[in-house]
Amino acid sequence: LGFFERGKAGKAVLEGQVALGNRLVVNTSGGLKARGHPIGATGVAQIVEITEQLRGSADKRQVDGAKYGLAQSVGGIGSAVTVSILEAI
Repeated sequence: LGFFERGKAGKAVLEGQVALGNRLVVNTSGGLKARGHPIGATGVAQIVEITEQLRGSADKRQVDGAKYGLAQSVGGIGSAVTVSILEAI
């Protein structure tokens, strides 16, 4: 998605540059690894997390002042890809 220079995202994650309290925060729910793979539901889980963030109801995971959220989901072997961008209103 271009948030970091090519090849630098891994280092940024390891350094905590995407943790709560930073300018760019990712995977506030911890990501989807522990959710298994209920077909179609993984993308829905991402949208639910963003909705909670934008409503200010994400408890300890809350990003202060969240105004926008982005979810990317890849289905199958990359045959179906969606990007959803939500905005608080």
